[in-house]
This record gives sequence, C-alpha cells and structure tokens, in this order.
Amino acid sequence: MASTLKILVVDDNPKIVKLVCQSLEKCGELFTAADGADALVKAIEIKPDLIISDYSMPLMDGRALFEKLRARPETQNIPFVFLASQKEIDERLRMVVEGVEEYFVKPFFLRDLYQQARRITARLLQQRLEKEGGGAGIKGQLTEINLIDWMHTLDQGRKTCALLVRSGGEQGAVYFSNGQVTHAVCGGLTGNPAVFKILAWTEGDWEVDFQKHSPERTTTMSTQGLMMEGLRLLDEANRDAG
Repeated sequence: MASTLKILVVDDNPKIVKLVCQSLEKCGELFTAADGADALVKAIEIKPDLIISDYSMPLMDGRALFEKLRARPETQNIPFVFLASQKEIDERLRMVVEGVEEYFVKPFFLRDLYQQARRITARLLQQRLEKEGGGAGIKGQLTEINLIDWMHTLDQGRKTCALLVRSGGEQGAVYFSNGQVTHAVCGGLTGNPAVFKILAWTEGDWEVDFQKHSPERTTTMSTQGLMMEGLRLLDEANRDAG
C-alpha cells in the first residue's frame, strides 16, 4: 500500500485478537493491546490511524479508553470501531457517536469486520492524502483494497476524480463527479460494461487521481447501482465457475 495505516487492535481475549488481526492483515500495519490501559500507552506512543477495541476489558474498558484518548489533543481524532454486545451498545455506547466509525455486535462475522475495515482504511488514506497534499493521488494493489471499497468511499465522500486500474495487460478508468460514476472505459468498452469488467479484476494495481476528470457521460446507473449490479454479476460468474 502506498501509505500504510497503523491499526491498533484491543481485546483481552488472545484468540479474538488473533482472529481479528488475521482478518485485517492486508488493511495496514497492525499493533495489539491486551486491555485498555495497555492500549492507552500504545496509542499515545504510536498514534494509530484506527483503533478496533473490545468494550468489556479489565483495568480499563473500551469506553474509558475512548474518553481518555479524546481528552488528549494528539489522540483526540483517532477513529474507533467498538466490539460489544447489543446490550452494551444500547446501554453504554449508543450516546458515543462522534469519532466512532462502527459498532460490531458480538458475536460477529469476521468477514463483515474485514469488509468494513477495508472501507474505513480506504477513506482514511484518502483523507491523509488530502490533508498532507501528497501528490495527485494514491496508489496500491487490488489485493490490499479492492475496487468496490474505493467506489463506496468515493461515493460517500462525493469525490471528483479518476480511478485508474491495471490488471495483466489490460487497463481501465472510472471517472467520478461528486461521488457519482459518470464515465468509464476499458479496452473497447465504455460506460456500464466497462465498469463491470473492471470490477471483476482481483489482481493488479489501482490509482486514485484527484486531478483527472472527464467531461464524457457514458454510464446510466448511480455508483451504488453499479456496485450492486457488479457484485451480482461477480456472484453469478463465480457460481457458473463452480
């Protein structure tokens, strides 16, 4: 990844820590802590870009960790993902909104945590680039952050840019205006078919270029519509291949 994010995983259960880290290993550089007190020290030291924390822990629970980090200027903006029971969310965490990216209800599917973490890290990378002014775009591999994650991030952020993709000997481009896909090209394809072909690529590299735009209008669906149809076509192709 062009600019690796630091992710701190906090849980007093070593098995949960191991499983979460295995599911997030391609999302960034991972650090772990066994409880809230340990996490507080490490968060101040390493200043992670994202904290994924259990709520119920000895010595210092997840909410206390959140509040202590919010009280420090250098750590107050670190986004959180909480792992908690539905009762804990309803009684203790529901009023904690600002700075919390997501609540995951235990027991949860690691697949869901992985997918959401990929989307969060894609958005954080985008924000880092815009804040630092580090060039025209972000580059990375499809095995790190896939195209659906980027499309979701650019849609939610209402970005105007180009998503450039290369896989094998092929290349394609998807253009966004205020988060909506307006034009796409891949080989001899344009519009919706070009988007669907690019979304099927699982290996290769991508670049998000915030300085590239296109006046062409070749797509006929919203960004969300293109993602949903693209996922449907991928599922259909996988079933046929199976």
